[in-house]
Order: sequence, then C-alpha cells, then structure tokens
Amino acid sequence: MADKAPASSSFAVSERPTEEGEDELLYGAGSGWVEARTWCDHLASLCSDLVHIPTPDTPCNRCHHPSENWLCLCCKEVLCSRFVNKHMLQHYQQTSDCLALSFSDLSVWCFSCDSYIDAQVLPQLRPVYETAYILKFGEPPPVRNVELQNVAASSTGN
Repeated sequence: MADKAPASSSFAVSERPTEEGEDELLYGAGSGWVEARTWCDHLASLCSDLVHIPTPDTPCNRCHHPSENWLCLCCKEVLCSRFVNKHMLQHYQQTSDCLALSFSDLSVWCFSCDSYIDAQVLPQLRPVYETAYILKFGEPPPVRNVELQNVAASSTGN
C-alpha cells in the first residue's frame, strides 16, 4: 500500500532538523506545529534541473541507510537525516548547499534560513515537489488553489 500523502504544509516540531541542545522556540511550537515559509532568499542556489531526481527510496550516498533521506536541491545528492547519521547536515556545513527535500514527508528545509519552505506554493520549488510526489505516491499532488491565490495576492500587495 502506498504511503499517505501529506495534507498540509505544517510540520511537527519533532521533525524539524535542529542542532542538539538548541533551545529556540519556533512560531507555532507551543501547539506542536511549525508553519512553512512562503519565501526564501536562497532559491537562486537551486539546481537547474529538478524535474529529473532520484526516487524517494534512494539510500544515503554515504552510509547507504535506506530511509530518512533528503535530496539536496542544489546538487541532487541523497543523504541521510540528522536522525540517522547527519550526512545532509554535514553536506550543508561542508558545501553551503542549503536547500533539501525530505523523501519522508516531501517537506523542504533551508539550512540557511533555519526553516521549512512551502514547496507547494513557490514556483521555483513546485516542479521538484510535484516530481517527488508522483515518484512517491504514483499520482500528481492535489492543488491548493486557495492558498496559491493568497500567496499570489500577498506578494503583489492585493
């Protein structure tokens, strides 16, 4: 049976890739959820071809762990999460490639912004989100029309 698709762009605080001992509270942390940003200053670092990506079952390129892996959206390397061997975090620290997509829940994290980014509404991230969704669930993602209109309106000042 296929995994269930994520319903929204809010993420549990426990899924947030933080450094050990970090004490910062995030917006919404009191309720256990964090809202994803609808903008990021680091989108210029995205790989030019994010339609052709590895499949979500690709193991970590370093330790070959089969799950909890992230796709670097700057170079397309697949590396494990901080909950495994922290290879994606190490990759960011060594290369400054700051944008990554989780193959677990299809969330996008910006290490430089220290925040989730809403890949479903940002035009630069929508193609990789859609491709990963199709590879994971075997069908296109549902469209969030109301949220897309709200983001478009807020970016134009309407």
